[in-house]
Amino acid sequence: MPRYFIDLHDGAQPVRDEVGFDLPDLDAARGKVTRIMSAIVRDMLPDVERQDYVACVRDVAGAVVYRARLSLAVEAAE
Repeated sequence: MPRYFIDLHDGAQPVRDEVGFDLPDLDAARGKVTRIMSAIVRDMLPDVERQDYVACVRDVAGAVVYRARLSLAVEAAE
């Protein structure tokens, strides 16, 4: 089973996945990164006005095979 690594970056603090996940294929890796990004949204602090996250999925060779981006922008209505 292929191993995929999911690195996260919030614009300030990169987190490199050194352990990885054994997943059957790239579609499963896509689903995993989507669940991770969904958990990030649920855990965002309520006073955040702008936050960006990028997740990069790497294969065992280190090549980025999938990228997901999450942006939150809270603006007052005028």
